[in-house]
Amino acid sequence: MNPESAYYGPLPHPTLDDQEFWEGTKHHELRLLRCKGCGAVRAFGDPMCAECHAMETESFAASGRGTVWTWTSTYHPFSERWRGRVPYNLTVVLLDEGPRLLTMVVDCSPEQMRVGMPVELAWEDATPDLSLPKFRPLRQGAG
Repeated sequence: MNPESAYYGPLPHPTLDDQEFWEGTKHHELRLLRCKGCGAVRAFGDPMCAECHAMETESFAASGRGTVWTWTSTYHPFSERWRGRVPYNLTVVLLDEGPRLLTMVVDCSPEQMRVGMPVELAWEDATPDLSLPKFRPLRQGAG
């Protein structure tokens, strides 16, 4: 990897509970869980359905679309590795399927950020084996 474009942030450490999620990201696929008991959708990391308390699930590929639920913009790097990468938008995206995902919105200045803004997936290939789901404003005509 070119040091100029090398990923700068912390990397996840997949566990048995979220290994399938991270495996999907390698293929630019955002995976969610659907409860086999009641059909409620949730993100990986929640072992039991909050609606019916069932443990049986099936995974599926999400649409990759959602809206900004809330965000904060950071202007000061908290370490040397982040210098030159600020400002950035740390965001909670409400996915079209229902769950919320803590992520970043890229290709968008802090001044452009809005609650309810439609967004779509924008993958960052952090390493050859790991891609991170980030979002960008939905392009006009992409709806």
